[in-house]
Amino acid sequence: MPKYAVIKQNYEFRRAYSRGKSFVSPYLITYCFKKKYGGIQMGITTGKKIGKAVVRNRCRRVIREAFRSLYPQAHGNWDIVFVARSATRYRKSTEIAVIMKKQLKEAGVIS
Repeated sequence: MPKYAVIKQNYEFRRAYSRGKSFVSPYLITYCFKKKYGGIQMGITTGKKIGKAVVRNRCRRVIREAFRSLYPQAHGNWDIVFVARSATRYRKSTEIAVIMKKQLKEAGVIS
């Protein structure tokens, strides 16, 4: 199974924020931007409001694991940015995966 690419550049995050469609839940915000080519790219943002570095890293790990379980169902060329919210730190990856699946299905990333 090919691994998804990771968004690292600031302009890619900004493009997803400004031109992408957003989906909001109490635990996760998802921005999805449809591209013409390039496959699926995923980025994660965690702000300092969430907590100290240990907590932010845990949130990123939980979101990354939830996306890894849904990645085989994804198709098309998308930039996807996940923004962790303060309630994310209390959730497990299986709970986040349920919310993420609903948001990605609504966006059209997975069928």
